[in-house]
Amino acid sequence: MAGQVKDREAFQRLSFLYQAAHCVLAQDPENQALARFYCHTERTVARRLVLRRDPSVKRTLCRGCSSLLIPGLTCTQRQRRCKGQRWTVQTCLTCQRSRRFLNDPAHVLWGDLPEAQLGSQSDLRPPQPLPSTAHPTPTHLAEEKAQPQSSSHQ
Repeated sequence: MAGQVKDREAFQRLSFLYQAAHCVLAQDPENQALARFYCHTERTVARRLVLRRDPSVKRTLCRGCSSLLIPGLTCTQRQRRCKGQRWTVQTCLTCQRSRRFLNDPAHVLWGDLPEAQLGSQSDLRPPQPLPSTAHPTPTHLAEEKAQPQSSSHQ
């Protein structure tokens, strides 16, 4: 139970840093260095505590310089076609790193699928205890225990 509270507090801290970066850019679009510092801190905290961040958050952060990616302000966003597929290409204006995202309305992220949710998995069984290896039973004794006693001893 104590582990859940720790994770909740960590996620609250990550959320605060992400929102602070948005607020800094909303108040002063020129103050991108402070927003980048908040995003970099959010990323290092999540990495240090080994926390999975939501894909919508990860897609709005540059993997190169930790800038908050806001189309028209800190990144450019273009639509491209390649081999019959439509892609969104985001390019960070700070470090020029680009990322592509497939524009497929039917695509569902794995984390949003029902089988990815722990609560919906009905075929999960509690883990079986492992056999004790401290004092292994000799194989000939284990076989005798498994077979029923015969009536030839009478």
